[in-house]
Amino acid sequence: MSSVLTLSHDEALQLVERNHVARVAVSYHDNLEIAPVHYVFRHGSLYVRTSEGTKMWKLRHHPYVAVEVDEIDSLFAWRSVVIKGFVEILDPAVTPDRYAQAVSHVRELVPAALAREDPAPERDILLRIHALEVEGRQALPREHA
Repeated sequence: MSSVLTLSHDEALQLVERNHVARVAVSYHDNLEIAPVHYVFRHGSLYVRTSEGTKMWKLRHHPYVAVEVDEIDSLFAWRSVVIKGFVEILDPAVTPDRYAQAVSHVRELVPAALAREDPAPERDILLRIHALEVEGRQALPREHA
């Protein structure tokens, strides 16, 4: 068995910073969707690349999301952070400076992102998820709690 404890705000942010894969939950009315994404966390925001699809349609109508990042050691030893926030769809024609900053952040993870050598050229939309709430929990085996 395990004990579930709350992570401090700093511990939660450190977990988000050291990982690069998360799940994003989007909703529109009573229709939910969860999608895996890769991200870079900088200055209180997650920078994400994605492609057109139902997730983007929902985000254009309801730009609020929940994001979950996990580290799982075993069934009874894990850490999880949930971020709630809103999505800014970055457009180089509207906000060229913010778009360029996002490209720079994403290229820390995938250096060829949005270039000719891009390994995922269909992911041509950049999102900035502004973290409004950050909450983390961890489970520890009882002998460590």
